[in-house]
Amino acid sequence: MSVSLVLTVIGNDRRGLVEQLATAISRHQGNWLESSMANLCGKFAGIVCVSVPEAELAALTETLAALPGLRITSEASGMPASQSVNRRLKLSLVGHDRIGIVREVSQILARHAINVEDLSTHTASAPMSAGILFHATAELTASPTLDVSDLTRELEGLSDDLMVDITLDEAAP
Repeated sequence: MSVSLVLTVIGNDRRGLVEQLATAISRHQGNWLESSMANLCGKFAGIVCVSVPEAELAALTETLAALPGLRITSEASGMPASQSVNRRLKLSLVGHDRIGIVREVSQILARHAINVEDLSTHTASAPMSAGILFHATAELTASPTLDVSDLTRELEGLSDDLMVDITLDEAAP
């Protein structure tokens, strides 16, 4: 029987980190299923989901803990129940960056009982100005009865002085 294992990985960024991690996983018959990795402020940061035979779990955990220059935590996970009855949405948001925007957006999503499946954010210089723009893309799941126009209105109303461009689309199931 296999176990799903979610790994979080952080360390100083350098060449070969992904290979080092992948080699350790494959040595213990682990199957790399999903991952998201990035260089954040000079640090390598990643989340990886692997499937590993139950008999290899302890040995893999030990091997990962011994990898030099990386701090790795792992947690066994059961597969989530299917959420096929939910509506899938994709949110894109661009606005002037300021403190608290992620909190405000996530509060609105929570009020509408929306689950954030994937969130990616970054900041960049605004074209033709000295300002900084905040960019966010998110994959969301929501109730089939969600009022998308009400959600969009509420997101657009984040702040009177915050010019926000929001796109909210139905995503393919």
